[in-house]
Amino acid sequence: MFLAPVRTFWRIIKHRSTEEFQSLPYICTLLNSSLWTYYGITRPGSYLVATVNGFGILVEAVYVTLFFIYAPTKAMRAETAIIFGILDVGFLGAAIAATRLALEGEARIDAIGVMCAGLNIIMYASPLSAMKTVVTTKSVEFMPFMLSFFFFLNGGIWAFYALLVRDIFLGVPNGTGFLLGTAQLVLYAIYSNAKPSKNAVNSMEEGTQHEPLIMS
Repeated sequence: MFLAPVRTFWRIIKHRSTEEFQSLPYICTLLNSSLWTYYGITRPGSYLVATVNGFGILVEAVYVTLFFIYAPTKAMRAETAIIFGILDVGFLGAAIAATRLALEGEARIDAIGVMCAGLNIIMYASPLSAMKTVVTTKSVEFMPFMLSFFFFLNGGIWAFYALLVRDIFLGVPNGTGFLLGTAQLVLYAIYSNAKPSKNAVNSMEEGTQHEPLIMS
């Protein structure tokens, strides 16, 4: 899932421009990975969570850096810097400081887990716009099958892992992701051979390009 946008960033590097792609999904994913890494380090026996999301931090940091390098205007570069500063520096720093200084033991783990789960649920809900587009246009062009499949697989595997280790903070958001991934595959099955609505497709093509948010 972390490597899913590689083709997009290869295109950015080749064109030396981020074009109309938005940095927000990658900045949010960097925050998500950082919080989950912190959770994995803090909760005993959760080093798998920490290592997977530690890899995510490296990948997302590269993506965000490319936005700084190839943003076509100073305004877009400044916008990326502001959002990065607020979320990945300010919010993350405040979350770590608050849980380290004000909480300890299970209370600290629970507080970090609630933040991680809440952010993950929001991020898992982000592809709902793509699902709406599929229904509106009667076309799966804007919802690639492999991405939907790995979305489904990622949520299912992490939810099963959470069940095995009895971790509700992993289970709830990834269970939600598994259900949404299943819904995407059902939509794909329904509309993969349907005739697209030309007017709807044209209106969607005029919109802003974006990538889905990536989850743990």
